[in-house]
Amino acid sequence: MRGLPLVALSFSGAIGLTFLMLGCALEYYGVYWPLFVLIFYFICPIPHFIAKRVGDDSDAASSACRELAYFFTTGIVVSAFGFPIILARVEAIKWGACGLVLAGNAVIFLTILGFFLVFGRGDDFSWEQW
Repeated sequence: MRGLPLVALSFSGAIGLTFLMLGCALEYYGVYWPLFVLIFYFICPIPHFIAKRVGDDSDAASSACRELAYFFTTGIVVSAFGFPIILARVEAIKWGACGLVLAGNAVIFLTILGFFLVFGRGDDFSWEQW
């Protein structure tokens, strides 16, 4: 049953990356600065991984380590949305490219959230599979 969510997440990730590539590679835009948001995509789940590894597995509703991971993850996501807006404000990219990159950001970050919701909650799940 895990095949269908995995296919849906793959499809949505491909759509998000397509928006990002369109914002860079269309002849009208032609600037590849927005590709730096890929760094934010890669570092977004790292605080969560560290909190899972370091944090205790108690049944507490919240822990300081988990809350700190949420804080850092939120900062990374907000930075990923702010980066293309700043590039558009200083006229390094056009506003249309900024819109496409923001749409790609929304889809990619929802895909990352979906991955953790689908695959991160089960008792039979282990991070060693990935």
